[in-house]
Amino acid sequence: MENSFFIQETASTNELLWKMLRGTPLMDGFVVRTDFQTAGKGQVGNSWESEPGKNLLFSIALFPQKIRPDQQFLISQLVSVGIKKALDEYVDDITVKWPNDIYWKDKKLAGILIENSLQGRQIKFAVVGIGLNVNQTEFVSNAPNPVSLCQITGKRIARSPLLKKIRQNIMDVYRDLDVEKLQLEYADMLFRKDGFHAFKADGELFQARIFAVHPDGRLELETAEGEYRSFYFKEVSFVID
Repeated sequence: MENSFFIQETASTNELLWKMLRGTPLMDGFVVRTDFQTAGKGQVGNSWESEPGKNLLFSIALFPQKIRPDQQFLISQLVSVGIKKALDEYVDDITVKWPNDIYWKDKKLAGILIENSLQGRQIKFAVVGIGLNVNQTEFVSNAPNPVSLCQITGKRIARSPLLKKIRQNIMDVYRDLDVEKLQLEYADMLFRKDGFHAFKADGELFQARIFAVHPDGRLELETAEGEYRSFYFKEVSFVID
């Protein structure tokens, strides 16, 4: 794939891309990919399990001049929407679990880790790390609900064409950025967007429905009792059996 760099093994594609960005002029949409990460990162220090050579592990460099620092959540939204659009060509029932996990039914198919470099009132660049379970069929970590495309479809998936589709879809949404359209698309593809479901915050279990996702990424829930409660990332979690 053009505009990309492949390395057989690395600690983290995000870390490697950060180093490259500090010393090398790179194009918008440049991809660093690997077959195995020795220190793959998930959100807030979590690790990402991936069997060597089975999945997609990559990071994309973006230079989002149209997006202000106070609009950073747009990057999360556009990446999520781009990935879902690509995966829709392979399987049904793909959703985005707030803020940006990619789910198939009640199982996690992909994770996204976005790290931004800010410079004054601009986002200098964004490093978007993506781990997508493709052909792995056994998971041994304590991750509660992983699933792969191979497990869903019953067949092996060619990784390179899938990566090209994902990158292309992300870049299409990114370059044609229509904020209102993007936010509506994101809202429409949310995991458990309809009806009341179980949530947990500060040790408390409660029933609520998704009322809104605000531009700053804040999730607003309406409880079964009619109370409105807002949460930022990691302040609330979905309860999944």
